[in-house]
Amino acid sequence: MEGVRGKNRVTSSIMHASCFIFLCHLFAIAGATKSGIVGGKVAKPHSRPYMASLQVRRHHTCGGILIRKDFVLTAAHCKQEEAMTVVLGAHNISKEEKSQQRIKVAEYYQHPKYKPKKFTYDIMLLKLKTNAMLNKYVKTIRLPKKEGKIPAQIKCNVAGWGRTGTNEPASDVLRETTEKTQFDSECINTWRESFSRQQMICTKFDKKTGGICQGDSGGPLMCNNLPQGIAAYTSEEDCNNPSYPHVFTKINFFIPWINNVMQKPRGAA
Repeated sequence: MEGVRGKNRVTSSIMHASCFIFLCHLFAIAGATKSGIVGGKVAKPHSRPYMASLQVRRHHTCGGILIRKDFVLTAAHCKQEEAMTVVLGAHNISKEEKSQQRIKVAEYYQHPKYKPKKFTYDIMLLKLKTNAMLNKYVKTIRLPKKEGKIPAQIKCNVAGWGRTGTNEPASDVLRETTEKTQFDSECINTWRESFSRQQMICTKFDKKTGGICQGDSGGPLMCNNLPQGIAAYTSEEDCNNPSYPHVFTKINFFIPWINNVMQKPRGAA
């Protein structure tokens, strides 16, 4: 497969030129970049009540969004070997905030066509063991319509608890910034075969405002108050390099699959 190239030379394999952007304190991630929502600002506490922190042994690994009181939407590559817990209603995940709800995952529904180390079909639903209690700190977010159009050159918001810079620790508090959607042609020019026009959206950003990175996988790309994408992958060498657009799984492409999974009885494959 042809390599991705930019201002800084990346490796010949596109799988090494880009990386999934989840964060794991328990498992080594070869070649993963060590930065997170770089730049941006601290989000107003509880201003994004749909945000979820996916954790293993109380360590944040990925983001997600609450789409029904019993389902969280995230990236397929966020699945871990160990059991995961969803934390809702959080701002500072290093504290036991009274607003927080910690709910174990009952079922993991990775898209059946997803394959580890591949970039397509990178979407997963988590069925919660108990329903979330909806209140001012915890709310569901409405999904976009099937096949809805996502215009290029519009500013969208991203948020997460990922790392805040090279060799910096993950953020304890939720951070946010903006990124701008791009035309598919720009994404294909950079990412070549790794980019799927049907399944993905890509965004541009600048070093001042920053954007998503390690630890922010599974978090939403919010455009006009709707989650249009799920944070998926970026450059391995430097996720804050504007030469390499950030890539998100396109939610509206998967609406039929999402609806089908949520209609299944508990325990169904």
